[in-house]
Amino acid sequence: MKKKIKILIIGGGMAGLACSHLLNQIPETEIILIEQNSFLGAGVKTHWYGGHPFTFGPRYFLTKKMEVYEYFNKLIPLRSCNDIELISYVEQDDQFYNYPLHLDDVERMPDKDKIKEELKNREKSFKPTNLKDYWIGSVGKTLYEKVIDKYNKKMWQVEDNTEIDTFSWSPKGATIKKKNSKKSAWDGSYSGYPYAKDGYNQYFEIATKDTTVLFNSKVRIIDLKNKIFKINDKEKEKFDIVISSSSPDLIMDNIYGELPYIGRDLHKMVIPIEFVLPKHAYFVSYPNNEKFTRITEYKKFTHHKSPTSLIGLEIPSSNGRYYPLPQKKWHRLAKKYIDDFPEGMYSVGRNGSYFYTLDIDDCIYQAMLIKKDIENNTIKSGIPGKDYDFDVRI
Repeated sequence: MKKKIKILIIGGGMAGLACSHLLNQIPETEIILIEQNSFLGAGVKTHWYGGHPFTFGPRYFLTKKMEVYEYFNKLIPLRSCNDIELISYVEQDDQFYNYPLHLDDVERMPDKDKIKEELKNREKSFKPTNLKDYWIGSVGKTLYEKVIDKYNKKMWQVEDNTEIDTFSWSPKGATIKKKNSKKSAWDGSYSGYPYAKDGYNQYFEIATKDTTVLFNSKVRIIDLKNKIFKINDKEKEKFDIVISSSSPDLIMDNIYGELPYIGRDLHKMVIPIEFVLPKHAYFVSYPNNEKFTRITEYKKFTHHKSPTSLIGLEIPSSNGRYYPLPQKKWHRLAKKYIDDFPEGMYSVGRNGSYFYTLDIDDCIYQAMLIKKDIENNTIKSGIPGKDYDFDVRI
């Protein structure tokens, strides 16, 4: 009789759930998933406020990978959100402008002549070393100060954007859309949100149907090299495969130091009007002196029917470990932890990979890669996927 493959999954967010579902498709697997909370889903779980459904974020599905979209849409049908327009309120102009930056908006700016001159005089090739130089070199100083500077200082809790020394993650890149082009945010990608009223929640049950799930649980390393762990301080257990979606410093008891994260305070407000934002606007960003970074109108995603609307207002804080810092020194520290992982121990998801840009689709794709490794008997370690290598970021 063939020996079962014993798999431990640490964390029940989207990364852990995708691994649970896909690895259960491999014959003769025995999977245990541990979750420190009393529920699954983490940031993709649907909650309710004032009768309105919402997720922390919100977490809409965005991907360029068709195999990932087809996999998830088959299980949880997705409604297209390809019409999403992101807008920013620039207080100094008292105007709302599109993001990504758009030449149609430049024409409405009071300093348009200065901006056009800066765009005209951009260097064709430059080698930025930080986020500030990257954006100024791409769009000029005026647009950078108008739309980018203060937002990122708030987002990353820094005094100056020269402190941010990586920038490949920068949303939608430092491009300016041409005149009369589409104002939708995600050209070349599929953007969607579940039709179901409870959003992604049904996936949690589907993904763990054949998995032993332990809630309110903790895990402790006994012998890392041999993948021996204790769950809830009970008997030692040896696993063939270990997949962690937790921050690597937590798994390793901070032996090399703590990895920093930016948290979020989410303030929810029910507004006595059916819709608050313009038709295609789902978010408004605020790159000014406000403490908050953006507001979201959730029913644009959920299509919830109500004469009122739920708005979420986000303030960066130390509350929670949601966003890994995009700084090389912290990527190097995360790499130091993950380099210690033995063969057969993977680190996945945004926190497990310590990679801000990693999203729902990437979690699923990483699970697909691990499944291939097991099926092909090419077991590896660390972060699956070349796109997520530390060498790409550092």
